[in-house]
Amino acid sequence: MDDSQNSFLQTSVMFNLLGADSEIIPLFTDDDSLDFTDVEIPEALPILPLKNALLFPGIVMPITVAREKSIELVRDYIKKSKIIGTATQKNPQVEDPTIEDLYQIGTVAHILRILEMPDGNITVILQGVSRISLVEQVHIDPYLYCTVAKRNDEKPEIDKEFDAILGSIKEMALKIISLSSNIPKESTFAIKNITNPLFLINFISSNVDTAIENKIELLDTDNVKNRAIILMKYLAQQIQLLEIKNDILTKTRKDIDQQQRDYFLHQQIKQIQNELGENSIEQEIQEMREKASVKKWSESLQNHFNKELDKLSRMNAHAAEHSVQFNYIQTLLELPWNEYSDDNFDLDHAQSILDEDHFGLEKVKERIIEHLAVLKLKGDFKSPIICLYGPPGVGKTSLGKSIAKALNRKYCRISLGGLHDESEIRGHRKTYIGAMPGRIIQNLKKVQSSNPVFVLDEVDKVGKDFRGDPESALLEVLDPEQNNSFYDNYLEQDYDLSKVLFIATANNIANISSALRDRMEMIEVSGYIMEEKIEIALRHLIPNQIINHGVDAHNISFEHDAIAYIVNHYTRESGVRDLDKKIASVIRNYAKKIAMNKQIDSTITTEHVQQILGPELFSPDLYESNEIAGVVTGLAWTAAGGDILFVETSLSQGKGTLTLTGNLGTVMKESATLALEYIKAHAKDFAIDTQLFETTNVHVHVPEGAIPKDGPSAGVTMVTSMLSAFTKRKVKKRIAMTGEITLRGKVLPVGGIKEKILAAKRAGIQQIIMCSKNKKDVEAVGKQYIHGLTFTYVDTIDQVVSHALLKQKVTV
Repeated sequence: MDDSQNSFLQTSVMFNLLGADSEIIPLFTDDDSLDFTDVEIPEALPILPLKNALLFPGIVMPITVAREKSIELVRDYIKKSKIIGTATQKNPQVEDPTIEDLYQIGTVAHILRILEMPDGNITVILQGVSRISLVEQVHIDPYLYCTVAKRNDEKPEIDKEFDAILGSIKEMALKIISLSSNIPKESTFAIKNITNPLFLINFISSNVDTAIENKIELLDTDNVKNRAIILMKYLAQQIQLLEIKNDILTKTRKDIDQQQRDYFLHQQIKQIQNELGENSIEQEIQEMREKASVKKWSESLQNHFNKELDKLSRMNAHAAEHSVQFNYIQTLLELPWNEYSDDNFDLDHAQSILDEDHFGLEKVKERIIEHLAVLKLKGDFKSPIICLYGPPGVGKTSLGKSIAKALNRKYCRISLGGLHDESEIRGHRKTYIGAMPGRIIQNLKKVQSSNPVFVLDEVDKVGKDFRGDPESALLEVLDPEQNNSFYDNYLEQDYDLSKVLFIATANNIANISSALRDRMEMIEVSGYIMEEKIEIALRHLIPNQIINHGVDAHNISFEHDAIAYIVNHYTRESGVRDLDKKIASVIRNYAKKIAMNKQIDSTITTEHVQQILGPELFSPDLYESNEIAGVVTGLAWTAAGGDILFVETSLSQGKGTLTLTGNLGTVMKESATLALEYIKAHAKDFAIDTQLFETTNVHVHVPEGAIPKDGPSAGVTMVTSMLSAFTKRKVKKRIAMTGEITLRGKVLPVGGIKEKILAAKRAGIQQIIMCSKNKKDVEAVGKQYIHGLTFTYVDTIDQVVSHALLKQKVTV
């Protein structure tokens, strides 16, 4: 291999190679000695190909020669004229180059000396004489021989501008020496003592750290001033590169020094801890391995744990990542992987617990007993996803505790109301600061069981914003076909949720997406009638409040009438939550009297309730008389349960306009318009003078205007009210109705039947008119709810009118 020592070290290397007794070639020359005018350059010269090296005129350079042709050339011409040509290879990989493989620009070289190396190679000391161009290849054996043409330098005028360029080149070269640790500082002396401009440019060009192509450009430039300007560009690039390297080196050295200091301090701390007998990191890691050895893990999870623990053992104990990794491994260890509670398969015992804790709710209890029976027969049966929906306060959430107690399982609950961040369900990736598992995994870790009863409260109130859609994350949790491999972002491992009995609760299932609703078994938990509320109060609410207020030793009891009075006049709800609060208020009053040693009556009556709770908050909606035409009782459903409403129609002289009041929604307004148009179209059937529609204004009002009202179920009520007003026929006593109407006079089914039946019963209604397709809904309601009520099923508006309006006339 032929190469050169490409640095400012080359001059000192050359002197070492020559030896103390050798002829010394002066490095510092004057203008005359650099001229080489006495050297005769032949028309053809042998060419020594150079790899990754370039010889400039005036520069002394040691070259290692390894190729046979090159060795033969050097040995021949050291005995002859000692003048040869040099040229750089375009591709250093070519072993036997021709003229096409060399750059056209080259240098005539004077062989100063040959040194035989121990490895068989030869080191030849060359001094550049002048620039040449390779013209034509003469022959290639025994070595490359070419005709050449001398290239003369275009010397510049020595003016202030050129002096400034030379000064800049010197300064830049000196700066490179100061920035580089590989260049001996003695090179500074050499640069400062060069007085010949051309030699200065050639010397620095030879030694600048740049690509060989850039050096070819410098050698190929005839104009010395232009060559100097190009050289300045490459010197600036090298300075910039060295400054960047030094900055990186300084920063790295600081980091290493800090790490060494930290390591030394940590070793000292470790020795102190050992002396004090404190647990070391190694002991903690060993304890973790022992805990993991008794875990019921799969092979993949075991391998993952070992990998993460090994990573922890390699970490610096005081690094920020160490605590993150430590917490992650602790979470893996604390989770109840494949750990399950033993189910209690005593069905009679489970039924007694459910009956003891909750009154009614027969459908839910039956479904839980069915599930327990299947588990008894088939142990690996997947748990169902049950959604209990209904008005507030009916016991949906508390039912989850009873189910857990009946099944002998752990119980956990999360509230989803207002949840907006998907990470609350799936967890955060552990790379984030403060990352933790999702609330599903957190609760399983808390109860230490993989088959608890898990209540997802208020699933209909899950939010959605830029942080994600938690409801979509619940799709995986609540899908029996997918939740056996639930992926939590923090764990980065699949977790089996298939044995968890998820029970979701909701008030309004219309707010739940169809995809999520489809994954759950929907069970309605409807409101309670008066008798049920009294029974619940006697069995559960009153005993609990007596114990909670510390008056259980005083034999306090409530009369049935007192409880009924609280329900009717101080609460308006389908559940018993507000009733519980009012009972608590009464008992608190008694607790105060007992604490003050005052005399009390152990039996609480209606009068006591009035004195303690004050004026009545509500007056129950009761049926009103039928003495006025146009007033009809309808049935409505609300989130708090059922209710009755009155639709009033009055007629006045005008231009036939329809006015609707009472804070009605769009659907109710459309029902009113539909009812009036139907009456106009069938005026003759009802014996109504069609002139009335042009001269009479119709005003429909639904009382309690502060409460928004909407829905299709008031259609039959509105058409009956309008017909009563137009025909002045009296409405049948104690009758209420519900149903949607069409323009063809059909009556359509509606929802919320049970709640509406309860509302009608509270109001003293005796007969209810509804669509015949709602008959199945009535049959699904318990007999105790419909006792004392008569149901009339219809399919057309004509049938509604025949049952609801009497022939008897009244005054509008």
